[in-house]
Amino acid sequence: MASELGSLAGRSGTAFVVKWVASVIQVLGYAGTAFGWTPWNLYLFVVGVLGWLIVGVLWNDRAIMLIHFVALGAMLAGMART
Repeated sequence: MASELGSLAGRSGTAFVVKWVASVIQVLGYAGTAFGWTPWNLYLFVVGVLGWLIVGVLWNDRAIMLIHFVALGAMLAGMART
């Protein structure tokens, strides 16, 4: 029981860190778009979306996983076409 609680706390702490790092990176992606930092804005968005996909997995939240999986696929497909 104690190891399960420790594991849950570790997973929760990891999700907290990944969530905030991914959020800051996505905000930088928005700033990159605003300032015309192409293609760096796209790279930032991909990392941010991937981070949020990981958070969805850690939280076992299918809605977060779905939206970020679709967004990641769309972004990578778009980047492959350019």
